[in-house]
Amino acid sequence: MSMIPARVKFRHLQCLLQTARLGGVAKAAKSLGVSQPAVSKALAELEEILGVQLMERGRGGVVLTPVGEMFVRYAGASVAALRQGLDGVARSRMEEEIVLTVGVLPSVAGRVVPAAVDRFRRAQPGVTLKVVSGPNLHLLDQLRLGALDLVLGRLGAPDTMMGLSFTHLYSETVSFVVRPGHPLASAPDLSGITAYPVLVPDQEAAIRGIVERYLLASGIGHIPDRIETVSNDFGRAYTRRSDAVWIISSGVVALDVQEGALVELPFEVSDTSGPVGVTTRADAEVSPAARSFIDAMEHASAAAMPSLKT
Repeated sequence: MSMIPARVKFRHLQCLLQTARLGGVAKAAKSLGVSQPAVSKALAELEEILGVQLMERGRGGVVLTPVGEMFVRYAGASVAALRQGLDGVARSRMEEEIVLTVGVLPSVAGRVVPAAVDRFRRAQPGVTLKVVSGPNLHLLDQLRLGALDLVLGRLGAPDTMMGLSFTHLYSETVSFVVRPGHPLASAPDLSGITAYPVLVPDQEAAIRGIVERYLLASGIGHIPDRIETVSNDFGRAYTRRSDAVWIISSGVVALDVQEGALVELPFEVSDTSGPVGVTTRADAEVSPAARSFIDAMEHASAAAMPSLKT
């Protein structure tokens, strides 16, 4: 049996996995919150320790060698298993307290999750639930590294779903919303949005590609005054005080529209429908607590289905 080199560190594996998934050192450094030279150094150290070339570097990014692809498969499973082991030790030290950490996309957080949490707490009163919100790509990265037990949100693009498994709950469209009294509220015209500031999702948002394709198909190739943001607090506040048009997942603004704080423009957006569901690691067994929360989400989604766009 081969011995694991003592010089191989957790940071080596983290840098390798993120670089392989994102296809570049700069992107991996940004996702890990470290400098690009630090990632490059970690990769070079790992290759020197193992005595093999794991990646081929070029102008277009990095590509795994055959032995690199094999190593990444095992390294990914090992990192996730290590996270689970550390979580297990921590729980033992906390008098067997069970903690379930759930990543939630903002569009789901205010629409279905509250009812699911109520149901889960009744079924699992001894489990401490930790809910974390953020952009889809960040949540999936944290799930892959074992920092989250599951993620609730839109199905990610194929290149972001490596090593992950998705279970569909319902489908959701995007919405175009404005403040009450906005000129477009009384005379809706999709082509007319270019006359106003338009808030669009940035590159990290799960719906970015969907929105871009919809606008192009509608003949809107350029928006002269655009603001890219994934901040729902900013989007909500800015739209309510200006003539901006906010393009966002319908779940984010469902309550605002229901309460009359924002107005949804009646555009035909069925082509923007996308699956929302639960994402877990494909190489890790779902814990009883996580399974209970997934069941609660399935029940809450089914109960809310008449009000959800499918």
